[in-house]
Amino acid sequence: MSRDDRLFERLQGRPHPQLPEFSGQPLGADACIQLVLDQRGYVIETHGLQRYGLARSASDGAARLLRDYMVPGSTLALEGVPADWLGHSLDLDFQCAGLRVLQTRGWVQPQADGWLLQLLDISDLKFDSQQGRYREQFTQLTLRLAEQLRQCSFLRLAEVAQETLQSIAQQGRVPCMAVAIRTQGSSGWSIHSAYHAFDAPQLWIAGQSLGDPFAHLSVTCAQRVERDAHQRLNDLFGNADGLLVPYCDQQGLSAWLLLGFYPVSLHGPNMGASDWQHVCVGVVGPLLSRLREHEHTLHNERTQALQALLGAGWWEWSTLDQQLALAPQLAANLLAAGTPQALTRDTWLALFHPADRDELSSGFNELLEHGKTLSICARLHQPRSDGPAVWYRIQGQVIGTGLERRVVGFMLDISDIKNQQHNAAAAHARLDNLIASSPAVIYVQRYEEGALVPAFFSASLQPLLGWTLAESQGAELIEWIHPDDRPQYFERSRRLLREGSTRSRYRLRDRDGHYHWLLDEAKLLRDDVGLPVEVVGLWLDVTEATEAAERIKRSEERYRILVEDSPAMICRYLPDLTLTFGNQPLARYLGCAPQALPGINLGSWLSTEQRTAFIQRIAKLSPEHPVSAAEVSLQLPGREYAWWVWSDRGVFDAQGQLIEVQAVGRDNTEVRRSQQQLTQSAKMATLGEMATGLAHEINQPLYVMRMAITNVLKRLSNGEVDSDYLQDKLTRIDTQVQRAARTVEHMCVFGRRSEVEQQTFNPVQALEGSLALLREGLHGKGIQLRSEGMTGSLWVCGYTDQLEQVLINLLVNARDALMSKRETDRDFTPWISLSANAHANRVQLWIEDNAGGIDPLLLERIFEPFFTTKPIGSGTGLGLSVSYDIIDKMGGQLSVSNTGHGARFCVELPRVELAGESKD
Repeated sequence: MSRDDRLFERLQGRPHPQLPEFSGQPLGADACIQLVLDQRGYVIETHGLQRYGLARSASDGAARLLRDYMVPGSTLALEGVPADWLGHSLDLDFQCAGLRVLQTRGWVQPQADGWLLQLLDISDLKFDSQQGRYREQFTQLTLRLAEQLRQCSFLRLAEVAQETLQSIAQQGRVPCMAVAIRTQGSSGWSIHSAYHAFDAPQLWIAGQSLGDPFAHLSVTCAQRVERDAHQRLNDLFGNADGLLVPYCDQQGLSAWLLLGFYPVSLHGPNMGASDWQHVCVGVVGPLLSRLREHEHTLHNERTQALQALLGAGWWEWSTLDQQLALAPQLAANLLAAGTPQALTRDTWLALFHPADRDELSSGFNELLEHGKTLSICARLHQPRSDGPAVWYRIQGQVIGTGLERRVVGFMLDISDIKNQQHNAAAAHARLDNLIASSPAVIYVQRYEEGALVPAFFSASLQPLLGWTLAESQGAELIEWIHPDDRPQYFERSRRLLREGSTRSRYRLRDRDGHYHWLLDEAKLLRDDVGLPVEVVGLWLDVTEATEAAERIKRSEERYRILVEDSPAMICRYLPDLTLTFGNQPLARYLGCAPQALPGINLGSWLSTEQRTAFIQRIAKLSPEHPVSAAEVSLQLPGREYAWWVWSDRGVFDAQGQLIEVQAVGRDNTEVRRSQQQLTQSAKMATLGEMATGLAHEINQPLYVMRMAITNVLKRLSNGEVDSDYLQDKLTRIDTQVQRAARTVEHMCVFGRRSEVEQQTFNPVQALEGSLALLREGLHGKGIQLRSEGMTGSLWVCGYTDQLEQVLINLLVNARDALMSKRETDRDFTPWISLSANAHANRVQLWIEDNAGGIDPLLLERIFEPFFTTKPIGSGTGLGLSVSYDIIDKMGGQLSVSNTGHGARFCVELPRVELAGESKD
């Protein structure tokens, strides 16, 4: 059916006036023109509000043929005389004053000795049709250009983006067009791609920095830029009119589509602000996706480079295949070339030194059996290497339960730290040995009039610092101390005199000008009356140990950077969901600074149901089962909805009470939305498969109404007026209108997207809704419907429209199987049986047919994606796969079995007990 035919059906839906005998007055209130014609088609009289706009007749006043009033090319419907036009719909275009064309549609009927032609103005409907075709062409162009942006290489992305703007601008007659995106690392904007016509000034160029001229604008809809706009916008648009179209996604306002030299007069009826908004989404979305994908790739490369520099990487143990996988960079460091990255446990343990292997194996067993966190330092086994030992810090934890239970951890090269610790330990051993043989600097300071004066140094002073006792007299000792440590040294002396003993650390310069970290332990000796006499102390050189500690501190800083730069969301929170820590990715998702995260409650972004379920899940954590994982739905700033895959690990006190939760999450929004789009696509495919039955369901009332109207018109033309007869016909028309309206209304409800939150509903209503769409089509094909148990109070939780989609898929598959069998057996009587019942805590919906059943060899594959038993071109293979996923996400199960008659599908869902309701 063409677009014009559909417009005519809309036109015929208007109520037609009753036409009395012509008496010189206008005949129909809805008719824009009434023309009285003679038997040859000459116009005798004209009536109606728009008759004055028609071209005048000849100056001699003679009657003109109807075709003389019309635009050339629209007279094909006027072949013959008026008697030949009876019963036909006439599309006539009249030439009006000022070159205006009046587009009409109407019909002729006998009138006295001539004919009456009644015409309705359909110019607006014609214009809507033309406008729809234009927008459809623009939509197809946008989709094609968006696909080019997705398919091209990144090196050609800028070139393809500029070509895309050129195509859109030429199609929409826009002189200048550009895409502005946020400048990375700042709040300003810059031009990514720009186009200008050859006869238009160049407003923008690619790479141009714009600052932030859009700060005062609303981002909810397109913004018109006029000459009296904000000064910064006037400068941006060259003091000319234009249009600003925002693009928002899960990250908020991300881009602007700029249309320059585009005044109101060029906006036109064909492309409004909302249409440009769709163009912006279709083109800018793929462009930003490619740019972010490239940035993500660069980020992964930087992360891998950082891991390579630190000698770190992840490892993972799978309980299913008993294999341990290593990160590529880590595998390159540990394994020989060509060795598989997946190792057995014994192969992995064999990589480490025998002295550390047993401890590592025991820790691994504790991790698997009791869930204890693994944290061990172990050396690699290097039997033929004379170099320093290679140490790794190995940590791991258990994630998941059951078959999904696995161990995930990381390995960090701490060879430098361990070697420094080894050197520090060796230095301490040497110091102990030196102290045993008096190599440590032992000193004595005399107390003289409140001051401590050096009186003795052991012989080890000169090997350590190069100074002698004579050189340490007076103020020389103060000069040896590092200027930054002198206040600490003076405080050490005061504390020593006040408390009698002290322990401090400071730097002392040797003769060569190098500073040594010294550990100073001293004790004050007093005489019999308690007066200070002298101080005995010991200097230990702890330079190497102190520097090693500094290196460890810097290494810990690197750990902190890894957490902050991780792409995953890492945080800690209390049992009431109040955050105590969150890294940069989490802050970015929540739209605030990292330092503002402590004190924020995660529940403020959750719905009441989601928050209750989240807290209940956290409450189930225990020291024996400290880990849980779930997918949560949040309402984040600037987004419609977001889904996170969230993993929690509880931290407990000595009494086993939960005191804090550590969590790691990742954004699963795109995957979830893709699943929703797949479900919606399957629903639309199901609706398309039902189109023939629905067309019959709607055409049948239309046919009844048309027959009733024809009979009424015949009686009116014969002068027979019977009020009872008219009342009966009008009642029949009203009944058929309600029937068609119910069908269309249910189609609209079925075609909508599902709600975000699941709702409680009666599954029998979904079964009845499915039958409402398919019953007439099934009856028309001779299929009997049998139903039982279709009443009662059965309640489940989920999505009504998605359950209805599953049931429609099952009914349509049963119908196709029955029709296929009847092609080979003309005496076959097809039937479909439907039933609903409750069993314990489950609700079961049964759909059975007598088509002979499914091949037993195919029963195990029937729910696989893209698997179908229908002929090529007759099915997508997604109906049962999507239906299985829908029921699974509602907590139920979809199964199939063969009976003596045919296939029997069972939809089983958890039963919900409403407040005040008792189960049977």
